[in-house]
Amino acid sequence: MPSLRRMSGREVIAVFQHFGFQVHSRKGSHVKLRRVNARGEKQTLTMPDHRALDTATLRAIIRQASRYVPLDEMRPHFYA
Repeated sequence: MPSLRRMSGREVIAVFQHFGFQVHSRKGSHVKLRRVNARGEKQTLTMPDHRALDTATLRAIIRQASRYVPLDEMRPHFYA
């Protein structure tokens, strides 16, 4: 399995904006991203906007996002 890239919060936010998410709100260093699917359901992701994300935190974000975005589509953005 390829290794997980080291990424900042801003880089991760940019990846999810590519998948149609938009910044919905910000409180402190945490950002909520949201998109509405074709059926009108709101899909929300919450993540820290830190300079460097820990690999365990990044894995948790990917696991959370895999409910909405297929892992095969996310893999090229997060793994080296």
